[in-house]
Amino acid sequence: MLTDGGAADVTGSPTEKAILSWGLKIGMDFNDVRSKSSVLHVFPFNSEKKRGGVAVQSDTGVHIHWKGAAELVLSSCKSWLSLDGSVQPMGAQKRNEYKKSIEDMAKSSLRCVAFAYCQCDIEKIPKEDIADWKLPEEDLTLLGIVGIKDPCRPGVRSAVQLCKNAGVKVRMVTGDNIETAKAIALECGILDANGVISEPFVIEGKAFREMSEIARGEIADKITVMGRSSPNDKLLLVQALKRKGHVVAVTGDGTNDAPALHEADIGLAMGMSGTEVAKESSDIIILDDDFTSVVKVVRWGRSVYANIQKFIQFQLTVNVAALVINVIAAVSSGDVPLNAVELLWVNLIMDTLGALALATEPPTDNLMKRQPVGRREPLVTNIMWRNLFVQAIYQIAILLIFNFSGKKILRLQNESPDNAEKMKNTFIFNTFVFCQIFNEFNARKPEERNVFKGVTKNHLFMGIVCVTTVFQILIVEFLGKFFKIVRLNWSLWLVSVAIGVVSWPLAYLGKFIPVPVRPLQAYFKPCWKSSRRDEEEGRQG
Repeated sequence: MLTDGGAADVTGSPTEKAILSWGLKIGMDFNDVRSKSSVLHVFPFNSEKKRGGVAVQSDTGVHIHWKGAAELVLSSCKSWLSLDGSVQPMGAQKRNEYKKSIEDMAKSSLRCVAFAYCQCDIEKIPKEDIADWKLPEEDLTLLGIVGIKDPCRPGVRSAVQLCKNAGVKVRMVTGDNIETAKAIALECGILDANGVISEPFVIEGKAFREMSEIARGEIADKITVMGRSSPNDKLLLVQALKRKGHVVAVTGDGTNDAPALHEADIGLAMGMSGTEVAKESSDIIILDDDFTSVVKVVRWGRSVYANIQKFIQFQLTVNVAALVINVIAAVSSGDVPLNAVELLWVNLIMDTLGALALATEPPTDNLMKRQPVGRREPLVTNIMWRNLFVQAIYQIAILLIFNFSGKKILRLQNESPDNAEKMKNTFIFNTFVFCQIFNEFNARKPEERNVFKGVTKNHLFMGIVCVTTVFQILIVEFLGKFFKIVRLNWSLWLVSVAIGVVSWPLAYLGKFIPVPVRPLQAYFKPCWKSSRRDEEEGRQG
């Protein structure tokens, strides 16, 4: 199509655009050809047959033209068109020459497309129901074979390497020739040049689909590249991997990819080249059709998961400490150091401000060095339990000491009993809040010793910590009547802050404590199973 400026505007799929652009460069006049011919019937490209066809009528008669996978179109050819325009029979030697050319181009990561045609008697064309006409696809004459380069986008190789470092195995499932697929996979870093490049690591779709379900399950883990595959092969691979317990993400853009996108745990459709059916079947749409964006998806997904874990660790620490302190105090003395209004303020810090502060932590490079989290792995890890117990035990021990001996330690004997009790409880409340404020920094990095790395870049986190501190000062100094507390002198303020600061070196030292690989919850499973068994036996008895 010519634009107003005279330049050709090439439209269609990437493969069609490449072929048409090549045709324009060698001087083909498409408008002239179209004016002298008419299209009778079109057979759209079929992912199963790997070819598409069209029936064209012109002054010289009706011709059926085919375009598709080079080796498959070649197998249907019985003759070839020479440079002088004469049709020559396709002998064994000539066929092998073409096969060798296809293999050479494929090894150079070129996508091979062949063109062929055959003549058709006009009498054989159905007068009615031409839409159901099956175009002749045998006894073709080969017109030519082209190699199309589909270069890797910048950054794809490094993105694949990032996925490998993150424990994510990248597999290529393509309709291209197996040699082309291998060459592209080597170019992208999906295959290692020093590794094994043969079955079952590299396999054709036909061989995979003809296997039994058990056999597919046995080799699914090993498959890295699948060539000449159909959309159903992609679906079979997804199902085999899911049966083995893997979390599977699939990218796709065609309507035929919809079943695999829907079946996968995470379906990623291409926003620019993807069909509406593919987008509707997917969970995420990649707007720029770039594989590097898939890495961003993994990165942000892990960040969200890690931020949830940070908040849970922080929240559990607060709740465990507050619960134990109040229960022990209530049982032993009949009074609690943290009243209902104070606990509401603490919950506001934890549930709202704390969640907001920790949920806004940006992704870090360290996230892409972790191994993936399995389907059945607990949300609260052993590392989180260790950090939780270290901080909770410290807070419980310190605050209970002040609850029972605070008047003596804080030298409040000269105060009236009622005022001394209020000052002690105010000090416990203030110290408890500052322990949480400083522990919020520890929650940022559950596995790293340096909890301050990048903290100043998270302006929202710093802002929330500052706002919480200011509100705590206002509550203690000016809202004592509402919270049933009293003002503290500067020395008690310093002691409260100092006790809170101790949580930093304590968290640093606590991370030297080794944790078992087996999840903590797993130790309680035998007890839970035995109790369930006893209940069932009791019902049967």
